[in-house]
Amino acid sequence: MRTPFLAANWKMNKTVGETRDFLAQFIPQVRDVSGVDIVIAPPFTSLATAAAEIKGTNIMLAAQNVFHEEKGAFTGEISPRMLVDIGCRYSIIGHSERRQYFHETDEMVNKKIMIAKQTGLGVILCIGESLEEREAEKTFDVLSRQLEIGLNGIEYQNIVIAYEPIWAIGTGKTAAPEQAQEAHAFIRERLRIYYGNNAEKFAIIYGGSVTPENVDSLMACRDVDGALVGGASLKAESFSRIVKFRKVQ
Repeated sequence: MRTPFLAANWKMNKTVGETRDFLAQFIPQVRDVSGVDIVIAPPFTSLATAAAEIKGTNIMLAAQNVFHEEKGAFTGEISPRMLVDIGCRYSIIGHSERRQYFHETDEMVNKKIMIAKQTGLGVILCIGESLEEREAEKTFDVLSRQLEIGLNGIEYQNIVIAYEPIWAIGTGKTAAPEQAQEAHAFIRERLRIYYGNNAEKFAIIYGGSVTPENVDSLMACRDVDGALVGGASLKAESFSRIVKFRKVQ
């Protein structure tokens, strides 16, 4: 039985003070939640504040990105060793916005995963197709490529796969539960090719305009193990409702 994994990706939002205010509201709302992995990914500037605020709680800390070297002359970059040192348990890697705006390739994603794993940092690997690729019926080809290259040479432990159809990120459009399940089932099958029975240990989570209104139906899907939440994670009440999802039959 896989543990549900609910993660907040704040992207480029929230100052240090706003992070502190959010957590002051959020922590009491989820204090009694059990059997769920709760993860917060603030911007780099708020990681230290968040780490201090969530210490001793049931909330884990994640970074939104990481560099593929442990140290060196890489101005402006953050290494996985630094993230682990500050208290991060995970880093988001391969988000479509990083791929689109910063031209990160599958090979770069693989290098980041490799160094993160070597440093003991867990990985939330984002994959997903564009609207054009979906309309051209290339969804499975894209997911296969991103998984095959991204996970090349990577052991299965401490990796979460986040399926985020690009056409649903920040658009208000959400994949129907049937679409999400179809993609997640395909991902699971590909993982079986690489990892055998260990594929069942992967949490495969959905991202793309997840809200308190649609989380229950998404979480009812057999292969949807959680969510990577953007806009709806910026308000404590909204994200706490997502964390406390109710599976519908």
